[in-house]
Amino acid sequence: MELLEQAAIGLLAGLFGGLLGVGGSVAIIPGLIFYLDQTRPDGYTGTDQHLIQAAAMICNVFVVAPSVLPHWRARAVMPSVVVGLIPSALVGMLTGVAVSNSSSFARENGVYLAMILAGFLLYVAVYNTMRLFSQVDLERGFDPEKRFPTWRVVAVGIPMGFAAGLLGIGGGALAVPIQQLVLRLPLRRAIANSAVTIVVVSCIGAIHKNITLPNHGVSILASIQLAAMLIPTAILGSYVGGMLTHTLPRRALRVVFVIFMTSMAYLTFSRAWNAAVSAPNPSRAVHCEPVQRPAGTTCSRPSSTALS
Repeated sequence: MELLEQAAIGLLAGLFGGLLGVGGSVAIIPGLIFYLDQTRPDGYTGTDQHLIQAAAMICNVFVVAPSVLPHWRARAVMPSVVVGLIPSALVGMLTGVAVSNSSSFARENGVYLAMILAGFLLYVAVYNTMRLFSQVDLERGFDPEKRFPTWRVVAVGIPMGFAAGLLGIGGGALAVPIQQLVLRLPLRRAIANSAVTIVVVSCIGAIHKNITLPNHGVSILASIQLAAMLIPTAILGSYVGGMLTHTLPRRALRVVFVIFMTSMAYLTFSRAWNAAVSAPNPSRAVHCEPVQRPAGTTCSRPSSTALS
């Protein structure tokens, strides 16, 4: 049953990732948070967040990679943009992973990463709601040979990479709208540029995040095994989602996506909040005093964390 549930999460993540080009992690991470909260005796904990993000970052590569070739064949990829996006996003990615591994988010404090992710998912929902009513057509009169100042491309790449490294997401949900806003790129070209960038940057980010997992008391093997359960159905879902993008009404897709993202934001924040308020408080711990005692005697004060 557990394998079936994990496969379902991968399928759903790939479906929505391929549907609107936002990457699979925006569904994988909330799905795994809910899954662990329901299946583990102690529920979801903050330390789980680092395991989930490490596995999701591996999945990002396999979910997005199949879409790169069709984007390239359709001549939607803009090399002049990608060549600046990749290095700047890589800098942001490594910085984001370093921040996620800092003491502020270490071990049980990983719940705060989940809370930030919930806010990000809400942003995705709001952005897609705004796009429902947008009448702007960036395709009209667009010059595919246009060159952009380096600082504008970097302004897209660094926040994309930082959000991806910090939260374990692909970064497409941030890179696509920023490209449209800062570079004024049409949606299809923004998605194509984002996909190419995600494959390269997420690969390096996934390696970096997984190598640091032992710092949070988590096995690298556990992350690889979890990712292996998600990847096959995520790839299938991504393929189906890509096809549906070109067959179903775009407005209807956005409505479903907004509802889904809003639900995921609520579930993610509520689980993270419950984990935060139920976690032991290290500052309440009581330890034995290092005093001299006669041989054979023991400390009568508790040495483990005490909860009131």
